[in-house]
Amino acid sequence: MAVHTVRPLTRAVPAPEQVWYASYGSNMHMDRLTAYIAGGSPPGATHAHPGCRDRRAPERSVPIELDGRLYFATESLVWTGGRGYYDPTAPGRLRARAHLVTTGQLSDIAAQEMAREPGTDPDLDLTTVLRDGRHALGPGRYETLVCPGMIEGIPVVTFTAPWTLGGVALRTPAAAYLRHLAAGLLDSGPWTRQDTAEYLSACPGAAGTWTPDRVHALLTATP
Repeated sequence: MAVHTVRPLTRAVPAPEQVWYASYGSNMHMDRLTAYIAGGSPPGATHAHPGCRDRRAPERSVPIELDGRLYFATESLVWTGGRGYYDPTAPGRLRARAHLVTTGQLSDIAAQEMAREPGTDPDLDLTTVLRDGRHALGPGRYETLVCPGMIEGIPVVTFTAPWTLGGVALRTPAAAYLRHLAAGLLDSGPWTRQDTAEYLSACPGAAGTWTPDRVHALLTATP
């Protein structure tokens, strides 16, 4: 499957019924995304997600690349080691998987990323991010919305931290987390194992500890 083109925003966009949710971390993997949408525990996890109020699967999922950088920081309670974040201002290219979901589903996925119950808060107001490309809703690690552009006339939206790559201490990601990200990228479409290993090993936080050979070995190791 070819990488889909994300076209820049050239005008303010009315609030849509659907968005492309750009997942660049563990939700690239469909088993994990399914747990966020339909509820339950993804394979190998102990935490059960409540799921979205609308439990329909994404209408489509496509591979994309965005301007910016994936990096690893803070401490993941699920995986241990660094979490993945997206800095759209950093030089480089980020690989992701865009899932076509409803605005309500995006709101519920975002709530679960912040360990909140879906439906407790109002659905995300996308007005500012669709106008400005970025909107910090709060100080939380995944409470800043980013809209890098559109696919087929539908906005692409993701969430990340309010800080930048240079504003936080990097943290090395765990082997299980990197394996999961690599599996998600390979499942997304066009990227090879070696190419994926080189991509992840170059990301800040992983670079200097995880070599391409070590990441590649994760793909054949027993989880």
